[in-house]
Amino acid sequence: MKLSTRSRYGTRMMLYLARNGEQSPVQLHEIASHESISVKYLEQLIIPLKKANLVTSVRGAKGGHRLARSPDKITIGDVVRAVERQTELVECLSHPQMCERAETCPARPVWNMPTRAMYQVLDSLSLSDVVQTEQALMKGQSKGEWPCIRKK
Repeated sequence: MKLSTRSRYGTRMMLYLARNGEQSPVQLHEIASHESISVKYLEQLIIPLKKANLVTSVRGAKGGHRLARSPDKITIGDVVRAVERQTELVECLSHPQMCERAETCPARPVWNMPTRAMYQVLDSLSLSDVVQTEQALMKGQSKGEWPCIRKK
């Protein structure tokens, strides 16, 4: 499965919000400027993130967006599931009615294994984990390893 820009940009937006912490809400134009993503694209991504209860909005002149819960309670898997239109390797896993052979197809369980493995990894990484690793990389304390991966 190739993750689309929806996952990549959605994750970057969520990491920006995680770095902001409990500070004031962040406006999309600030994220767009810092992450080099168009405001229009972020406007499209914020909708499913709000529907998935990952982001909340604050109205008003000083309004914007913030994480709906602590960054250690939101995984990269949560973000990908919220923004991707198809979250499985092949469409027949989530929509068996699309294939007349879904019930008897010997390959269908095969495609399910890498999908589950991918989400096992993505679900093991919280936004906090990624931010902490990013900070360690910036300080030269890490070479890109993920010591923060939690075993579930």
